[in-house]
Amino acid sequence: MKYYLIVGEASGDLHASHLMQSLKAQDPEADFRFFGGDLMTAVGGTRVKHFRELAYMGFIPVLLHLPTIFKNMDFCKKDILAWQPDVVILVDYPGFNLSIAKYVHSLRKPSQSKGRLPGDECNEGRGLGRSPKVFYYISPKIWAWKEYRIKNIKRDVDELFSILPFEVPFFEQKHHYPIHYVGNPTADEVRKFREDYHEDFESFCKRHSLTEKPVIALLAGSRKQEIKDNLPAMIEATRDLTTDYQLVLAGAPSIEREYYEKYLGDASVKLIDNDTYSLLMHAKAALVTSGTATLETALFNVPQVVCYETPVPRLIRFAFNHIIKVKYISLVNLIADREIVQELLADRFTVDNIRQELEAILPRGDKREQMLADYRLVHEQLGTISAPENAARQMIEILSK
Repeated sequence: MKYYLIVGEASGDLHASHLMQSLKAQDPEADFRFFGGDLMTAVGGTRVKHFRELAYMGFIPVLLHLPTIFKNMDFCKKDILAWQPDVVILVDYPGFNLSIAKYVHSLRKPSQSKGRLPGDECNEGRGLGRSPKVFYYISPKIWAWKEYRIKNIKRDVDELFSILPFEVPFFEQKHHYPIHYVGNPTADEVRKFREDYHEDFESFCKRHSLTEKPVIALLAGSRKQEIKDNLPAMIEATRDLTTDYQLVLAGAPSIEREYYEKYLGDASVKLIDNDTYSLLMHAKAALVTSGTATLETALFNVPQVVCYETPVPRLIRFAFNHIIKVKYISLVNLIADREIVQELLADRFTVDNIRQELEAILPRGDKREQMLADYRLVHEQLGTISAPENAARQMIEILSK
């Protein structure tokens, strides 16, 4: 079968690459075409565009790059039409992917479409020999914001594959939209990495030219805007700890070293590229931006402080209290449904608060042992199902009917 996948960031590239491997194992005729990254490319198939060409975050960056975004979107639609896949698999990245889902749905029932959609001009005089299914793997986080998107999902997405257990009651009970909980790929990836990893601390330090002081990991995000907003405060908050600890920054695969160097300056921070899991195997504590990294850090049993700088912090705090639908921003707390890790965002995001909370989770800190004990709840909630294998099996079963 022909699978067209669309990914918009590094974490999606990782998850999609494992899904592709599982699809390939279960479908020997699998043919892939995708918007993705280096990990997906290594599995095989044809990469149409790298996700670096898509990954814009925040209102201003998105606004400034609207012509590029629309150009990529239009190209993607035409490419799907030309290639005629059996299924389009969308991976997170809802702003772009829900538009693609709407377009593919319009191809299926052009007579029922209301008005013309961007890209419709490429349909004139042509048509799909068959109508591709639309699968969503790693569902949009509409339980946090933009809940109105459920209408688009119900209309345009044939099957939704969830990786978070608390999404099942949200979609099925609240919105009466059946979904598939397939397990959590991050939990699966971390579990396999830990089983196969045998490098001791001394060897890790030697490989990355580190000292043998205990490590504090800095995970400042996978997008430039996140790094710009969060890394300077992380560095300042840890400056006084360098006598006893070494600070190691996890470089994201999509970010060039030169970008980090603008913020590192003369700070005693060592940057290592594309080796976050090894870093977390040896870290004593971590400062982490919100996102998948918070869950990864918990699954490696590394105590953490979540740091997320926002514009107009008082307004954001008001939104959290009165508008945003969730109590937490980190996956750790959302899965546990209580505050296991401290979330320093909006008006709580200060250098002093970061330093204070970090000291509390370092060895001999008064919050460390409780956080480690609470992490067990997250492990239990996620279970031990292999998400990519489970999702691939269900996808192939549906497509084979």
